[in-house]
Amino acid sequence: MTSNAQVGSVSEARGPAPGPAPVGVLVVEDDATIRRAVQLALERYGYRVDVAADGLSGLEAFRAGAHDLLILDVMLPELDGIGLCHRIREESSVPVLMMSARGDALDVVAGLEAGADDYVIKPVDTAVMVARIRALLRRATFRPDGPTPEKSGRDRAPDHILTFGDLTVDTLGMEVRRAGATVSLTPTELRLLLEFAAAPGSVLDRRRLLRDVWDYGWEGDTRVVDLCVLRLRKKIGSGRIETVRGFGYKLVRG
Repeated sequence: MTSNAQVGSVSEARGPAPGPAPVGVLVVEDDATIRRAVQLALERYGYRVDVAADGLSGLEAFRAGAHDLLILDVMLPELDGIGLCHRIREESSVPVLMMSARGDALDVVAGLEAGADDYVIKPVDTAVMVARIRALLRRATFRPDGPTPEKSGRDRAPDHILTFGDLTVDTLGMEVRRAGATVSLTPTELRLLLEFAAAPGSVLDRRRLLRDVWDYGWEGDTRVVDLCVLRLRKKIGSGRIETVRGFGYKLVRG
């Protein structure tokens, strides 16, 4: 007969059942003090954090490891954050959050044009950074709500296949095609397109898009919206999303 002590020792040896793997974040920052502070702050929130001190090391770390999100400083030695973001976007749609020391408009614009999803200003407010990270991760795993669509006729596409000229959006499979070819979108670009596709022909203002796509519960920088729309236009056709001056943007139906 097995004693209670023996049972306890077996249980302890096995340990608790494994839980979900922590979210992996790669931080690329050349300032050792800032790098360490960001790492410790994110680890306190339960993230698994890898770090790199320059752009080339960051690129190697990105390629070597599985990361759910990247945080890139703009000013990096070897390969700056803008160049690093460009290189990453050639290979992956992983969410990217840029850090800028100055909040300079050129830094922000360049980072977003390179394919970054959002940015924060240094010195970094940890609560703001974590809120932005959570919003980016939600977009990366976003799935629309609603019942399973069904075909409504022999000659009609399923309800989850939306067609706008040569553009088709599969809201169930989360796939976008243009003239039959797959369009590669980042999670933020896809979420933005889905917002437009849900209300074709309707004007969506920047504040609404900041709230619904970027999940901002506070006033945000509308340049984020403008530059993401610019990137999206390049991928789905420049005339597919129209600017309504003074109001916002709308998706063209035909």
